Amino acid sequence: MSDARGVAFVTGASRGIGKAIAVHLARAGYDIALAARTVHEGEAREHSSTVKRSDTTPLPGSLDETAALVVAEGRQAMPVFLDITDRTTLGSSVTTVMERWGRIDVLVNNARYIGPGHMDRLLETPVELLDKHLEGNVMAPIILTKLVLPQMIERKSGIIMTITSGAGRGDPPAAAGEGGWGLGYGMSKGAVHRLVGIVKLEHERDGILAYNLHPGFVTTERMIQDMGAFGFDADAGAPADVIGAAAGWLCTAPEAREKNGEWIEAQELTAELGLLPGWDAPSPVSVPAGDGAD
Repeated sequence: MSDARGVAFVTGASRGIGKAIAVHLARAGYDIALAARTVHEGEAREHSSTVKRSDTTPLPGSLDETAALVVAEGRQAMPVFLDITDRTTLGSSVTTVMERWGRIDVLVNNARYIGPGHMDRLLETPVELLDKHLEGNVMAPIILTKLVLPQMIERKSGIIMTITSGAGRGDPPAAAGEGGWGLGYGMSKGAVHRLVGIVKLEHERDGILAYNLHPGFVTTERMIQDMGAFGFDADAGAPADVIGAAAGWLCTAPEAREKNGEWIEAQELTAELGLLPGWDAPSPVSVPAGDGAD
């Protein structure tokens, strides 16, 4: 490992919010372990939001592309394959990073389940797809947190960050397919919110910081390509760099420690502190927040 501030492990780093966070943490001095399903540009991955059709057309972005951006910031990048619905890849990806670089100082739980059931209504959603949401959006972040915490505790320093969503805090503004979202997304995001508070209560004395970072509505590659059909205007979102800037501040600013265990509004934080010059916070948009696609 180089003389970096440390190592950040970012899931869903091939595009969108994860890609932006990876670049901003590299800019802040971290070497970056980049984890996602799409390692190389053009790989076909399931990203349909409903059971009515399967969509495996390639989405823009890849770990290769993000790695090049990290290197351009003067930091090292390590792409590792990770599928949050496959527990074997969770362990193997963390093991790979630990064997090569010897530490993980920041874990960013950004990736979420991408696939059918996201925009389906209750009676149209097979129960096994609800299991997929829980596996990817709840169990994967918990497992990754359990894998990285011991070595953080040993060093008395570490950061756990979960990219959360307002969908877990309240009902959608409309039914799924009409500007709202399905049960699987909302309930799984609601469940994973509890992780950060528990980590704070149990491990603050060990030097561990934990944050729920709420992105709000963000324009991502998947939002542009997929979500217009479900009533979402991608042009209404904030740039992903807004969230990256907020994450970079939380991982480097001494005063960020005062927010340990909190739900943090990324767009408000970036606007208030002027973390992204030239960007002004828009009016709030009531849509499913946080598109941590990988």
